[in-house]
Amino acid sequence: MKILAFQGSPRIEGNTDILLKETLKPIENAGHEIRLFNLNTMNIKPCQDCGGCDNKGKCIFKDDMDEIYNAIRKADRIILASPIFFFGLSAQAKIMIDRCQAFWCEKYLLKKPIPEGRFGRKGLLLLVGGMKKEIGVQCSEATAKAFFRTISIPEHGTLSFMGVDAKGAILEHPTALKDAYRAGEKLVTIKH
Repeated sequence: MKILAFQGSPRIEGNTDILLKETLKPIENAGHEIRLFNLNTMNIKPCQDCGGCDNKGKCIFKDDMDEIYNAIRKADRIILASPIFFFGLSAQAKIMIDRCQAFWCEKYLLKKPIPEGRFGRKGLLLLVGGMKKEIGVQCSEATAKAFFRTISIPEHGTLSFMGVDAKGAILEHPTALKDAYRAGEKLVTIKH
């Protein structure tokens, strides 16, 4: 099974990074192929809403998204990990999602969704936020749902932790690491 993970936090060894690494442990232990993109270090131009992808479902701009487009097509499972900033996903995550407009055109205008493959396609959203209000989760979830459906991920789970702000504070949460590990296990479980 091919697993694709997007690390959407600019903070190395921060809460989002720690949570994602814990989620990937059981997946790696089970021998699945993992491809991890640290979005903060990538050269991704913002979507220009130019219409260049309307007719072919391909973005006309060439940058690191080309690598991401190919990885999304091949993935059986996709994990999106992001801190919550101002009630939403990080800019690093959102810039990548916005560039998936090419997939939207391909799926909805050209009627060519990404095939589900041998294992089907599933997703997982990991969120960490400093505030305690759920609105940040709700707003981030809405964006992630649109992203996952656009790239032909019909179902995804969400694991979120609020009130976790300082770098490394996720390590003090009583269940976060166990929950993340279990979420990774569940993501690659095939139901017969």
